[in-house]
This record gives sequence, structure tokens and C-alpha cells, in this order.
Amino acid sequence: MTSLPPIAPRTAGPMAHRPSVPAPSFRSLMAHFPAGVAVVTAMAADGRPRGMTCTALSSVSDRPPTLLVCIQQSSRTLAAIDESSTFAVNLLHRHARCAAERFASDRPDRFDQVPWEYRAPSHGGPHLLGDAHTVADCRVTGMVTVADHTVVFAEVFSVTERTDDPTPLLYALRDYWSLDEGGSGAPAGSAIRQTRRTD
Repeated sequence: MTSLPPIAPRTAGPMAHRPSVPAPSFRSLMAHFPAGVAVVTAMAADGRPRGMTCTALSSVSDRPPTLLVCIQQSSRTLAAIDESSTFAVNLLHRHARCAAERFASDRPDRFDQVPWEYRAPSHGGPHLLGDAHTVADCRVTGMVTVADHTVVFAEVFSVTERTDDPTPLLYALRDYWSLDEGGSGAPAGSAIRQTRRTD
């Protein structure tokens, strides 16, 4: 895989030396920005599945179809992605709050509690059969280190629609939400405990 050049800090301009906002303020800011919920999965070199809940996901380009995910550097899922150069993005549907909580925790048995399948080489990582409405299989094209996270760029080589109900699970205001038929938001469950996503 390609390691992209690190991001060079800009030192020019009148705002270059102003201090950053405190971390709680930044987390509060991002809590007010709704995001879809996904579980990023990969198969480690030892044959063990790895996975973590992720909202730091974005499209980059459609030519070629490229997305990015941001993952903490200590994550075992990131290590598996680095080993295999492939992964899967499981976009969770509105009834998959339990899976989102499970993969956001440090539980070692997370894959024992959900149905999944992995078919190499057609799958980039394990597919969550009961919890994902759509799965994108990806191959890594580059990585960039930013602070304590790694931004992984990847080209999507397969998309699988797994359900007739593609209503996404959302995360905002430190709670899970889903859209009802009229397009308005409704809580999809109680607020979850914030956890370090280290897998």
C-alpha cells in the first residue's frame, strides 16, 4: 500500500499561532454533526476478524470510487487493515444499535454475538449479515497519520445491498437515531457510554 506524505502544518497567517479549542469543546461541536454509523471490519493475518464502530467516514471521489475512514493508531482493526490492505465498511441499519454498541466497546467476543461471513477474495473484510443494510468492500490506496489517528484512503471494489430497508442508523447528540417514514428523526435507543474504540 502507499503511505501518503504526512500533513505539513501551516505556519503562516495571523491565526497560525492561536491555541486550539479544548478537546471537550471539539467533542461537543462534533456531537452536533449527525453521522451515519458503520462497522469497519478486516481479517487479521492470524485469521481472526477485527472490527470497530466508526462514524468518521467520508466519500472522497467517485472516479475512482474512493472513501476514507479515520481510525485510532492503537486499533487492532487498523493493524489488520495494514496487514491485509483490504477492509469492509458495514453501513448499519436503524435496528442495529446493539451491534454499534458492541463494536464500540472493548468486548473480545463481539464477532461471537453477530452473524457474519467472510469470503476471500471477493470480500474486503467480514460482512455483518444481520446488521448492515449495505456493505462496501475496499482496497487500501494510501494512509496518512494525523495526530493519534490514521486516515485510510481506499478504493471501493464491490457494493452489496443486504436488506430491503436501507434506513440508516445515525449518531448525534451522543445518542443513536433513525429516520421515520416522514424523514424526521427519532431516537433509536438510549444514549451510550463513550468508549475508547481500540479494536
